[in-house]
Amino acid sequence: QVQLVESGGGSVQVGGSLRLSCVASGYNVYDHCVSWFRQAPGKEREGVAGICGDGTTNYLDSVIGRFTVSNVSKDNAKMILYLHMVSLKPEDTAMYYCAADKNWLRLWGGNGAYWGQGTQVTVSS
Repeated sequence: QVQLVESGGGSVQVGGSLRLSCVASGYNVYDHCVSWFRQAPGKEREGVAGICGDGTTNYLDSVIGRFTVSNVSKDNAKMILYLHMVSLKPEDTAMYYCAADKNWLRLWGGNGAYWGQGTQVTVSS
């Protein structure tokens, strides 16, 4: 069982930056890949950026060069997943979710086993 708690969302102007955090905790948390997803009103949920234990990362094309995903180990059963976002655009406005799964393809496909409650990001012009 993995627990995920997101924070760091907020309202920023176009071109601004935010750093989202996701505390991932639980037994064998390091066996899981973790990823950020987002969902805007009326749109499908999409994978934004993810990372696995070997350091492999993956990004949505539209955020490459603007978003950076990273993780930091805190102890044997806890790590923090970060999403550093710069040059934010109105189209980045969405609820951002953290998700985890042992299988990368299942996770990136939106069917991860564990999900957080989300944190809202709003970018205004």
